[in-house]
Amino acid sequence: MLYGLSLLAGIALLTLGGESLIRGAVAGALRVGVSPLLTGLVVVGFGTSAPELVVSIDAAINQQPDIAVGNIVGSNIGNILLILGMCAVICPMVVQPLALRRDGLVVVLASLLFIGLSFGGALGRFDAAIFIAGLAGYLVWAYLSESRQHIPAAEMHASEAEEMTKLPTTGWMIAVALVIGLGMLIGGSQLLLFGAIGLAQAMGISEAVIGLTIVAVGTSLPEMAVSVIAALRRHADVAVGNILGSNIFNLLGILGISAFLQPLPLAPRVAMFDQWVMLGAAGVLVLFLYTGMRLSRWEGAALLAGYAAYITLSFTIF
Repeated sequence: MLYGLSLLAGIALLTLGGESLIRGAVAGALRVGVSPLLTGLVVVGFGTSAPELVVSIDAAINQQPDIAVGNIVGSNIGNILLILGMCAVICPMVVQPLALRRDGLVVVLASLLFIGLSFGGALGRFDAAIFIAGLAGYLVWAYLSESRQHIPAAEMHASEAEEMTKLPTTGWMIAVALVIGLGMLIGGSQLLLFGAIGLAQAMGISEAVIGLTIVAVGTSLPEMAVSVIAALRRHADVAVGNILGSNIFNLLGILGISAFLQPLPLAPRVAMFDQWVMLGAAGVLVLFLYTGMRLSRWEGAALLAGYAAYITLSFTIF
Protein backbone atom coordinates (compact mmCIF):
# COMPACT_ATOMS: atom_id res chain seq x y z
CA MET A 1 0.00 0.00 0.00
CA LEU A 2 2.77 2.41 0.98
CA TYR A 3 4.77 1.66 -2.15
CA GLY A 4 1.72 2.10 -4.38
CA LEU A 5 0.85 5.46 -2.83
CA SER A 6 4.47 6.58 -3.14
CA LEU A 7 4.46 5.57 -6.80
CA LEU A 8 1.26 7.48 -7.55
CA ALA A 9 2.43 10.55 -5.61
CA GLY A 10 5.72 10.49 -7.49
CA ILE A 11 3.98 10.31 -10.87
CA ALA A 12 1.68 13.20 -9.89
CA LEU A 13 4.59 15.39 -8.76
CA LEU A 14 6.60 14.57 -11.90
CA THR A 15 3.66 15.47 -14.12
CA LEU A 16 2.91 18.75 -12.35
CA GLY A 17 6.59 19.61 -12.02
CA GLY A 18 7.25 18.93 -15.70
CA GLU A 19 4.31 21.11 -16.69
CA SER A 20 5.46 23.99 -14.45
CA LEU A 21 9.05 23.72 -15.68
CA ILE A 22 8.06 23.71 -19.36
CA ARG A 23 5.76 26.71 -19.01
CA GLY A 24 8.38 28.65 -17.05
CA ALA A 25 11.11 27.77 -19.54
CA VAL A 26 8.97 28.66 -22.58
CA ALA A 27 7.94 31.98 -21.01
CA GLY A 28 11.55 32.75 -20.08
CA ALA A 29 12.82 31.88 -23.56
CA LEU A 30 10.25 34.10 -25.26
CA ARG A 31 10.89 36.90 -22.75
CA VAL A 32 14.60 37.06 -23.54
CA GLY A 33 13.94 36.99 -27.29
CA VAL A 34 14.59 33.36 -28.19
CA SER A 35 12.85 32.60 -31.48
CA PRO A 36 9.70 30.47 -31.50
CA LEU A 37 11.59 28.04 -33.74
CA LEU A 38 14.36 27.42 -31.19
CA THR A 39 11.88 27.48 -28.31
CA GLY A 40 9.77 24.77 -29.91
CA LEU A 41 12.75 22.69 -31.01
CA VAL A 42 14.60 22.68 -27.69
CA VAL A 43 12.43 23.90 -24.82
CA VAL A 44 9.11 22.22 -25.70
CA GLY A 45 10.37 19.24 -27.67
CA PHE A 46 12.93 18.31 -25.05
CA GLY A 47 11.36 19.92 -22.00
CA THR A 48 8.62 17.30 -21.93
CA SER A 49 11.39 14.76 -21.20
CA ALA A 50 12.31 16.48 -17.92
CA PRO A 51 10.75 13.69 -15.77
CA GLU A 52 12.72 11.02 -17.65
CA LEU A 53 15.87 13.10 -17.19
CA VAL A 54 15.49 13.50 -13.42
CA VAL A 55 14.41 9.89 -12.79
CA SER A 56 17.13 8.29 -14.94
CA ILE A 57 19.90 10.47 -13.47
CA ASP A 58 18.64 9.76 -9.95
CA ALA A 59 18.52 6.03 -10.66
CA ALA A 60 21.99 6.03 -12.23
CA ILE A 61 23.54 7.87 -9.28
CA ASN A 62 21.85 5.46 -6.85
CA GLN A 63 23.20 2.38 -8.64
CA GLN A 64 19.87 1.35 -10.19
CA PRO A 65 20.87 0.93 -13.84
CA ASP A 66 17.91 -1.26 -14.78
CA ILE A 67 15.50 1.56 -13.92
CA ALA A 68 17.71 4.23 -15.54
CA VAL A 69 17.93 2.35 -18.86
CA GLY A 70 14.47 0.78 -18.66
CA ASN A 71 12.88 4.20 -18.15
CA ILE A 72 14.37 5.47 -21.43
CA VAL A 73 13.73 2.39 -23.55
CA GLY A 74 10.22 1.94 -22.13
CA SER A 75 9.39 5.63 -22.62
CA ASN A 76 10.44 5.51 -26.27
CA ILE A 77 8.28 2.43 -26.84
CA GLY A 78 5.32 3.95 -25.01
CA ASN A 79 5.65 7.32 -26.77
CA ILE A 80 5.04 5.70 -30.15
CA LEU A 81 2.77 2.75 -29.45
CA LEU A 82 0.74 4.15 -26.54
CA ILE A 83 0.68 7.94 -26.98
CA LEU A 84 0.52 8.17 -30.78
CA GLY A 85 -1.90 5.26 -30.84
CA MET A 86 -4.11 7.12 -28.39
CA CYS A 87 -3.85 10.36 -30.39
CA ALA A 88 -4.83 8.62 -33.63
CA VAL A 89 -7.86 6.96 -32.00
CA ILE A 90 -8.96 10.37 -30.70
CA CYS A 91 -8.49 12.03 -34.08
CA PRO A 92 -7.05 10.54 -37.32
CA MET A 93 -3.71 12.25 -37.94
CA VAL A 94 -2.54 13.70 -41.25
CA VAL A 95 1.03 15.00 -41.26
CA GLN A 96 3.38 16.87 -43.56
CA PRO A 97 6.14 14.36 -44.33
CA LEU A 98 8.77 17.04 -45.00
CA ALA A 99 8.26 18.39 -41.48
CA LEU A 100 8.96 15.06 -39.84
CA ARG A 101 11.14 12.87 -42.04
CA ARG A 102 14.44 14.19 -40.69
CA ASP A 103 13.47 13.66 -37.07
CA GLY A 104 11.97 10.25 -37.85
CA LEU A 105 15.24 9.21 -39.45
CA VAL A 106 17.20 10.48 -36.45
CA VAL A 107 15.01 8.44 -34.07
CA VAL A 108 15.82 5.27 -36.03
CA LEU A 109 19.54 6.12 -36.19
CA ALA A 110 19.62 6.89 -32.45
CA SER A 111 17.93 3.55 -31.73
CA LEU A 112 20.50 1.75 -33.88
CA LEU A 113 23.28 3.67 -32.12
CA PHE A 114 21.94 2.51 -28.75
CA ILE A 115 21.87 -1.11 -29.92
CA GLY A 116 25.40 -0.86 -31.32
CA LEU A 117 26.95 0.82 -28.29
CA SER A 118 25.22 -1.48 -25.81
CA PHE A 119 26.33 -4.61 -27.66
CA GLY A 120 29.05 -5.21 -25.06
CA GLY A 121 26.48 -5.36 -22.27
CA ALA A 122 27.02 -1.90 -20.77
CA LEU A 123 27.13 1.81 -21.60
CA GLY A 124 30.26 3.61 -20.41
CA ARG A 125 31.52 7.19 -20.44
CA PHE A 126 32.94 6.89 -23.97
CA ASP A 127 29.52 5.75 -25.19
CA ALA A 128 27.97 8.65 -23.27
CA ALA A 129 30.25 11.10 -25.08
CA ILE A 130 29.09 9.69 -28.43
CA PHE A 131 25.43 10.09 -27.44
CA ILE A 132 25.92 13.69 -26.29
CA ALA A 133 27.94 14.58 -29.38
CA GLY A 134 25.16 13.10 -31.50
CA LEU A 135 22.58 15.26 -29.73
CA ALA A 136 24.68 18.40 -30.22
CA GLY A 137 25.11 17.56 -33.90
CA TYR A 138 21.38 17.01 -34.32
CA LEU A 139 20.50 20.34 -32.68
CA VAL A 140 22.95 22.29 -34.84
CA TRP A 141 21.77 20.52 -38.01
CA ALA A 142 18.09 21.04 -37.18
CA TYR A 143 18.42 24.70 -36.29
CA LEU A 144 20.61 25.65 -39.24
CA SER A 145 18.48 23.76 -41.75
CA GLU A 146 15.25 25.27 -40.43
CA SER A 147 16.44 28.85 -39.96
CA ARG A 148 17.90 29.20 -43.47
CA GLN A 149 14.71 28.52 -45.36
CA HIS A 150 10.96 28.46 -45.05
CA ILE A 151 10.25 24.77 -44.55
CA PRO A 152 7.41 22.84 -42.88
CA ALA A 153 9.68 21.59 -40.08
CA ALA A 154 10.40 25.16 -38.98
CA GLU A 155 6.69 25.96 -38.92
CA MET A 156 6.03 22.83 -36.89
CA HIS A 157 8.63 23.63 -34.23
CA ALA A 158 7.39 27.21 -33.99
CA SER A 159 3.86 25.85 -33.57
CA GLU A 160 5.06 23.68 -30.68
CA ALA A 161 5.92 26.84 -28.75
CA GLU A 162 2.55 28.36 -29.63
CA GLU A 163 0.72 25.31 -28.25
CA MET A 164 1.77 26.36 -24.73
CA THR A 165 -0.90 28.64 -23.27
CA LYS A 166 -1.37 30.37 -19.89
CA LEU A 167 2.33 31.12 -19.54
CA PRO A 168 3.69 33.15 -16.60
CA THR A 169 3.92 36.80 -17.62
CA THR A 170 6.39 38.42 -15.22
CA GLY A 171 9.96 37.70 -14.25
CA TRP A 172 9.14 36.60 -10.70
CA MET A 173 6.32 34.35 -11.91
CA ILE A 174 8.70 32.70 -14.36
CA ALA A 175 11.26 32.17 -11.60
CA VAL A 176 8.63 30.69 -9.28
CA ALA A 177 7.39 28.34 -12.02
CA LEU A 178 10.94 27.13 -12.67
CA VAL A 179 11.81 26.64 -8.99
CA ILE A 180 8.54 24.91 -8.16
CA GLY A 181 8.80 22.73 -11.25
CA LEU A 182 12.35 21.67 -10.45
CA GLY A 183 11.48 20.98 -6.82
CA MET A 184 8.50 18.85 -7.81
CA LEU A 185 10.61 16.91 -10.30
CA ILE A 186 13.28 16.13 -7.73
CA GLY A 187 10.78 15.20 -5.02
CA GLY A 188 8.65 13.22 -7.48
CA SER A 189 11.64 11.22 -8.71
CA GLN A 190 12.53 10.22 -5.14
CA LEU A 191 8.97 9.10 -4.41
CA LEU A 192 8.67 7.31 -7.74
CA LEU A 193 11.89 5.37 -7.28
CA PHE A 194 11.03 4.46 -3.67
CA GLY A 195 7.62 3.19 -4.71
CA ALA A 196 8.81 1.43 -7.86
CA ILE A 197 11.68 -0.42 -6.19
CA GLY A 198 9.57 -1.36 -3.17
CA LEU A 199 6.78 -2.58 -5.41
CA ALA A 200 9.19 -4.63 -7.51
CA GLN A 201 10.65 -6.30 -4.42
CA ALA A 202 7.22 -6.92 -2.85
CA MET A 203 5.80 -8.48 -6.02
CA GLY A 204 8.93 -10.35 -7.05
CA ILE A 205 9.22 -8.39 -10.29
CA SER A 206 12.57 -7.26 -11.65
CA GLU A 207 13.52 -3.58 -11.52
CA ALA A 208 13.98 -3.70 -15.30
CA VAL A 209 10.31 -4.60 -15.85
CA ILE A 210 9.15 -1.88 -13.45
CA GLY A 211 11.40 0.66 -15.18
CA LEU A 212 10.25 -0.35 -18.67
CA THR A 213 6.55 -0.18 -17.83
CA ILE A 214 5.26 1.68 -14.75
CA VAL A 215 8.13 4.16 -14.42
CA ALA A 216 8.31 4.73 -18.19
CA VAL A 217 4.59 5.48 -18.49
CA GLY A 218 4.68 7.72 -15.43
CA THR A 219 7.52 9.85 -16.76
CA SER A 220 5.91 10.06 -20.23
CA LEU A 221 2.76 11.84 -19.03
CA PRO A 222 3.99 15.33 -20.14
CA GLU A 223 4.51 14.02 -23.68
CA MET A 224 1.06 12.47 -23.53
CA ALA A 225 -0.54 15.75 -22.42
CA VAL A 226 1.14 17.86 -25.14
CA SER A 227 0.45 15.34 -27.91
CA VAL A 228 -3.17 14.67 -26.96
CA ILE A 229 -3.94 18.40 -26.75
CA ALA A 230 -2.30 18.93 -30.16
CA ALA A 231 -4.32 16.04 -31.62
CA LEU A 232 -7.56 17.48 -30.26
CA ARG A 233 -6.67 20.80 -31.91
CA ARG A 234 -6.01 18.97 -35.22
CA HIS A 235 -2.28 19.83 -35.03
CA ALA A 236 -1.01 16.38 -36.01
CA ASP A 237 2.49 17.59 -36.95
CA VAL A 238 2.99 19.02 -33.46
CA ALA A 239 1.74 15.82 -31.81
CA VAL A 240 4.09 13.60 -33.83
CA GLY A 241 6.96 16.09 -33.70
CA ASN A 242 6.75 16.23 -29.91
CA ILE A 243 7.09 12.46 -29.71
CA LEU A 244 10.03 12.38 -32.15
CA GLY A 245 11.85 15.15 -30.29
CA SER A 246 11.29 13.46 -26.96
CA ASN A 247 12.58 10.10 -28.23
CA ILE A 248 15.71 11.73 -29.67
CA PHE A 249 16.46 13.54 -26.42
CA ASN A 250 15.72 10.43 -24.33
CA LEU A 251 18.34 8.35 -26.13
CA LEU A 252 21.01 10.89 -27.02
CA GLY A 253 20.62 13.33 -24.14
CA ILE A 254 19.26 11.60 -21.04
CA LEU A 255 20.96 8.26 -21.60
CA GLY A 256 24.17 10.09 -22.49
CA ILE A 257 24.13 12.16 -19.30
CA SER A 258 23.16 9.17 -17.14
CA ALA A 259 25.89 6.93 -18.56
CA PHE A 260 28.46 9.71 -18.16
CA LEU A 261 27.62 10.07 -14.47
CA GLN A 262 27.58 6.33 -13.87
CA PRO A 263 28.35 3.49 -16.32
CA LEU A 264 25.14 1.53 -16.96
CA PRO A 265 25.11 -2.27 -17.41
CA LEU A 266 22.30 -3.51 -19.62
CA ALA A 267 19.73 -5.99 -18.28
CA PRO A 268 19.76 -9.21 -20.39
CA ARG A 269 16.04 -8.84 -21.23
CA VAL A 270 16.62 -5.35 -22.65
CA ALA A 271 19.33 -6.70 -24.94
CA MET A 272 17.23 -9.69 -26.02
CA PHE A 273 13.81 -8.09 -26.32
CA ASP A 274 13.07 -4.48 -25.42
CA GLN A 275 15.67 -2.69 -27.55
CA TRP A 276 14.32 -4.52 -30.61
CA VAL A 277 10.76 -3.53 -29.76
CA MET A 278 11.99 0.07 -29.48
CA LEU A 279 13.66 -0.14 -32.89
CA GLY A 280 10.59 -1.82 -34.39
CA ALA A 281 8.28 0.90 -33.05
CA ALA A 282 10.54 3.59 -34.53
CA GLY A 283 10.57 1.73 -37.85
CA VAL A 284 6.77 1.51 -37.92
CA LEU A 285 6.48 5.25 -37.29
CA VAL A 286 8.98 6.11 -40.02
CA LEU A 287 7.19 3.76 -42.43
CA PHE A 288 3.99 5.70 -41.69
CA LEU A 289 5.75 9.02 -42.27
CA TYR A 290 7.27 7.91 -45.57
CA THR A 291 4.19 6.24 -47.05
CA GLY A 292 0.62 7.14 -46.19
CA MET A 293 1.34 10.29 -44.14
CA ARG A 294 -1.90 9.53 -42.33
CA LEU A 295 -2.51 7.60 -39.14
CA SER A 296 -6.10 6.37 -39.12
CA ARG A 297 -8.13 5.28 -36.13
CA TRP A 298 -7.67 1.60 -36.91
CA GLU A 299 -3.91 2.09 -37.24
CA GLY A 300 -3.93 3.89 -33.90
CA ALA A 301 -5.87 0.98 -32.43
CA ALA A 302 -3.24 -1.39 -33.86
CA LEU A 303 -0.49 0.60 -32.12
CA LEU A 304 -2.41 0.42 -28.83
CA ALA A 305 -2.88 -3.33 -29.29
CA GLY A 306 0.84 -3.65 -29.89
CA TYR A 307 1.57 -1.82 -26.65
CA ALA A 308 -0.91 -4.01 -24.76
CA ALA A 309 0.85 -7.10 -26.13
CA TYR A 310 4.24 -5.67 -25.12
CA ILE A 311 3.06 -5.02 -21.55
CA THR A 312 1.53 -8.49 -21.31
CA LEU A 313 4.75 -10.12 -22.48
CA SER A 314 6.79 -7.98 -20.10
CA PHE A 315 4.91 -9.25 -17.06
CA THR A 316 4.41 -12.88 -18.14
CA ILE A 317 7.41 -14.09 -20.10
CA PHE A 318 10.30 -12.01 -18.75
